[in-house]
Amino acid sequence: MTEFTTRCLILACGNTLRSDDGVGPWLAQWAEEKFNEAPKVCAISRQQWTPDLAEEIAQSNCVLFIDCSVESEAGSIGLREVKPSPPAKGLSTHHQGAAELLALAQQLYGSLPSEALLLTIGAGSIELGETFSVPVLEAVPKACSLLEQTILHWLHNAY
Repeated sequence: MTEFTTRCLILACGNTLRSDDGVGPWLAQWAEEKFNEAPKVCAISRQQWTPDLAEEIAQSNCVLFIDCSVESEAGSIGLREVKPSPPAKGLSTHHQGAAELLALAQQLYGSLPSEALLLTIGAGSIELGETFSVPVLEAVPKACSLLEQTILHWLHNAY
């Protein structure tokens, strides 16, 4: 049985130089500051999720993946459960999705978090720039609230 070193892992993905694509890293930084007194909460932000994150996932009770979505309406917020799923065309050494990372954690370390969720914010723009579109700016407070509620729920439950 894996000894969990992190109760709640926040894994954000996005490029802060591509407008709304930077909302994931922004939320991860917000969560890191919000939960800086909680030693069992860890936030990691990357431009893309890579296979090396499987070890962190395997050592966590719960994981919240955060990313923008170009397929969703701008400013819309989604929160859904993620289950492990192997990559469709073999292992990529570059970008991995949340489901593929869970499968990799299970395959390599024989462990999965008790709960895994994906928080998405619909992107209005992923053009070069360092500011969010109006719909994403308007969605940020709700996304912060949802992120906070999720982490507090996990911290107060025996995962």
